[in-house]
This record gives sequence, structure tokens and C-alpha cells, in this order.
Amino acid sequence: MVPVEIGVQSPRVVHFTEQNNEEGLRCLLDLVGELRDKAAIRVAAYQQRVSRYYNKRVNPRPLRQGDLVLRNSAVSDPTGTRGKLAPAWEGPYKITRVLRPGTFKLETLGGREIARAWNTEHLRKYYQ
Repeated sequence: MVPVEIGVQSPRVVHFTEQNNEEGLRCLLDLVGELRDKAAIRVAAYQQRVSRYYNKRVNPRPLRQGDLVLRNSAVSDPTGTRGKLAPAWEGPYKITRVLRPGTFKLETLGGREIARAWNTEHLRKYYQ
């Protein structure tokens, strides 16, 4: 109860009865499962809407084994010693293996394999 309601009688205070309050609480306890289910349905619908909105703006990058790609030079040089006038992309490199969708093993055109795996996010298709 709010302290103001002690001095000024509100409808909530005037019409309060202990028995009605107990019945209302018991009804709410009976409906808890249903309320949870409704909330779960609303959450799932919201997640679907967010997913649809995000997927509208995603550009798929279909890369396959044997494709030529450029890799992001900022990611390949973690020390950041290249400077801001260095090219942003380096390559071309050839995709030798698809480890899982979106993750690739690369090699130079000379045949030397690159040590680590690369994500699609850091690769760009090379067009000759």
C-alpha cells in the first residue's frame, strides 16, 4: 500500500476484502502454466520477427573449394604494424578445404598452405 492511500481512500482500499484477495491469488496460481506458455509463444514470435529482419539484410557469400579469395589484411596482421595506407585486402588465395559452412583453409597460388582457418566474414571473392 502506498502511504498516500492511508489518508485518502482509493477504490482499491475501499473494495478490498481478504476473501476476494485469496480467491484471486488462487486463480492466478492455477493460471501460471498458461501464462508461461503465452509468454513463451510471444518470445518465439518476437525471435522469428528479429530473425526475418536480420536475414533480409544478410548477403550470402557462397564460397566453394577451388574459389579464389582475398583476405582482410587487418585480421591477418594482429600487431597492426602495416599502417593506414597499406592495402585493406591481400591475396588472391585459393580455398583448399571447407572445414564447416563459412570456415575455410586457404593456400597461396604457389601452393603454400596458410596455417589457420579463415571465416567467410574476413574473406572476399576474387574476380579476375
